[in-house]
Amino acid sequence: MGRIIGLVWLSAALLSTSAWAAPVDLVTLYKDLHAHPELAFHEVRSAGILAAEARAAGFEVTEKVARTGVVAVLKNGDGPTVLIRADMDGLPVKEATGLPYASTAMGQYDVGPMTPVMHACGHDIHMAVWVGTARWLAENRKSWRGTVVMVGQPAEEAGGGAEAMLADGFLARFPKPDFALALHDNSTLPAGQVSVPPYRALSIISSLDIVVKGIGGHGAYPATTKDPVALAARIVTALQTIISRENDPFKPAVITVGSIHGGTKHNIIPDEVALQLTIRSYEAAQQQRLIDSIKRVVNGEAMAAGIPDRLMPTFRGGEFGPPTLNDTALATRLKAQFEAKLGKARVVDLDPSMASEDFQYFGLKAKIPSVIYWLGGVGQAQWDAAQKGGPAIPSLHNSGWAPDPAPTIATGVESMTAAAVMLMPAK
Repeated sequence: MGRIIGLVWLSAALLSTSAWAAPVDLVTLYKDLHAHPELAFHEVRSAGILAAEARAAGFEVTEKVARTGVVAVLKNGDGPTVLIRADMDGLPVKEATGLPYASTAMGQYDVGPMTPVMHACGHDIHMAVWVGTARWLAENRKSWRGTVVMVGQPAEEAGGGAEAMLADGFLARFPKPDFALALHDNSTLPAGQVSVPPYRALSIISSLDIVVKGIGGHGAYPATTKDPVALAARIVTALQTIISRENDPFKPAVITVGSIHGGTKHNIIPDEVALQLTIRSYEAAQQQRLIDSIKRVVNGEAMAAGIPDRLMPTFRGGEFGPPTLNDTALATRLKAQFEAKLGKARVVDLDPSMASEDFQYFGLKAKIPSVIYWLGGVGQAQWDAAQKGGPAIPSLHNSGWAPDPAPTIATGVESMTAAAVMLMPAK
């Protein structure tokens, strides 16, 4: 029943034309964004769509903030200022959903090769909700008082978009917010449900690039070489003992080797192999211990393999910022608002996530309460089938991830507008 109400609300909003001319259906807009993803700091088309939609709704819009960022401001009398953020970038993933609107786009980071691009993390959903929220707030100005600062953020996946916008004078150029809000789609909740983390929301992240060096040669004569492929394989396995044997099990941590590249041909032992790691936890001291332990294990394996001192592994990266921690007081208010507006059955509790975000920088820099919450995206039929032992639901960043757009967007707009009205009540 709650989802039906949300869909009815969305349909009514889409039929209204008093605040804009010939509105684009949000699901159609979503499918267009999904089919045309763009990589970090290259979100030119996506940013243009958000900017045009916000202008049509009556917002004052500034484009090209931190290259491709969009900031849309709507002032509606005296009251608090609320920041509402959506991220825009896709991922270097080749889509395998089989959907009629599946992405076939190719893209390129500032440095690197051309690659298939997909919205495998749901930022297309976020943008569609952003547009729907902007429309609703413009249409329903009697329901709230204050200032809305809507942010289309670039490069969340690259981890630098929020900081780049702040470095581009965001807090000086636009009204300083009193609160900051964001949402993120979720592949562990059915569409129509939301979850508000009370404190721990998303983890610290570090990226670490490792070059494992050796002495190359002919594959037929391995004794004349120092094989970096075999060494890299041992390192990948050994790294997992940091989690299983060194980490406090009551403190969540993840070490993932997401990329391994080395060699060019069957019978050539290469001179080096490149590894790319992601490291995640919730505490700065723990994160540093993980990074230090990785370097110790990698160097120890290289020494055990007889790698000369001049060819010891090299490391790049490892820097990290704070975890994404919700303001508990604001999260408590938000959860109560969602329970009142959406119904308690649609508001559920989830464990903290080991994924990471850069949304927290807006709240930290402005020294304001901020909350990011989860938006269920799994179609009900798909969800029910998985609960009965059917096909597993693809996770975020998986080439098969495909939210159910209509109920997901409807719930996103319904919840985000409810949050905004709660923080900017009409007098």
